Amino acid sequence: MYSIKTLNKISPAGTDNFDKTKYQFVDENTAADAIMVRSASLHDMAFDTRLKAIARAGAGVNNIPVEKCSEQGIVVFNTPGANANAVKELVLAGILISARKVIPAIDWAKTLKGQGAEVGKLVEKGKGSFAGPEVAGKKLGVIGLGAIGVLVANTARHLGMQVYGYDPYLSVDTAWGLSREIIHAKSLREIYQNCDFITIHVPLTPETKDMINSESLESCKNGVRILNFARGDLVNSEDIIAAIGTGKVSAYVTDFPCDELIGVDGVIAIPHLGASTPESEDNCAKMAAMQLIDFLENGNIKNSVNLPTLQMERSGSCRIALIHKNVPTMITKISQAISDEGLNIDNLTNKSKKEYAYTVVDVDGHVSQALLAKLNEIENVVRVNLYR
Repeated sequence: MYSIKTLNKISPAGTDNFDKTKYQFVDENTAADAIMVRSASLHDMAFDTRLKAIARAGAGVNNIPVEKCSEQGIVVFNTPGANANAVKELVLAGILISARKVIPAIDWAKTLKGQGAEVGKLVEKGKGSFAGPEVAGKKLGVIGLGAIGVLVANTARHLGMQVYGYDPYLSVDTAWGLSREIIHAKSLREIYQNCDFITIHVPLTPETKDMINSESLESCKNGVRILNFARGDLVNSEDIIAAIGTGKVSAYVTDFPCDELIGVDGVIAIPHLGASTPESEDNCAKMAAMQLIDFLENGNIKNSVNLPTLQMERSGSCRIALIHKNVPTMITKISQAISDEGLNIDNLTNKSKKEYAYTVVDVDGHVSQALLAKLNEIENVVRVNLYR
């Protein structure tokens, strides 16, 4: 019986996928084979040796100590693309409300309460203060063409926008989904110099932190509108506020409010609603559950942030899966140990991702505890899992 621990409320669209004859849900103080989580922080949690996997029902994994998990042989899954449509819709809303000054206009209209029959006249007199441009014909720069960026780019074309896309790591699969009408920008500078709106869809890394700063903003068109529905720290708050003050930036729409940004004219701070739809929560929960099931029952890995994707059809009588450091001679040592036990290797696949690698071996015959111990003792092996 596998044990699953949920640290947040997880949609039944996910939890209902677990076969009740194979899985049980346990409380947070009980050791488990896997954890499902949304926003709860795991950084101060001590992981039991039983724990094999953590599935984040969402894309970001800032609440999970990924390096610590790698060192302990715990696979960390996320669910990229499951919330893409929800975020896309809010980005498009952000484009429209930033162009037409919808939020300040609504706030102003509220001040007319109590004016009685004069409201109509006051509206006509005051509406000119909130005029803004149409988006049709304007240029949108999409930085990062992952699942969300592609949807934003393609849909913006239907709004009549001219779309520039930039992503030096664009995958072949993603490229197939990108409209041929999207202009391929060869540099960020091309985005900055040409676009009236810029939306960011890249992960937060040491290289991308504060990528929108005083220097990059200086390269932008005057009156540019910046949208950030990816991660707050991609944009330097102090620099964006200064740019709004000079008129360089007309509006900054962010899904990540912070104390410095709240209440600043020109900043539209949305309380992290990008994935806050029932459809998104269902999609993320289902994807997380299915990934956990395939890993716990078959050792297959898809959408892991710390280990490579590896999916192999089952063959033989048993499967041995090893998480190990990505160093030379590991395959030789693993194969030799299995052969020394008189077992035939039916199939073997190895994949690597940065410092770590994953090797899956299907064998014919009985796998003893002695063999598992021997494999665990191989230098640079982090964890060995057996699947019968």
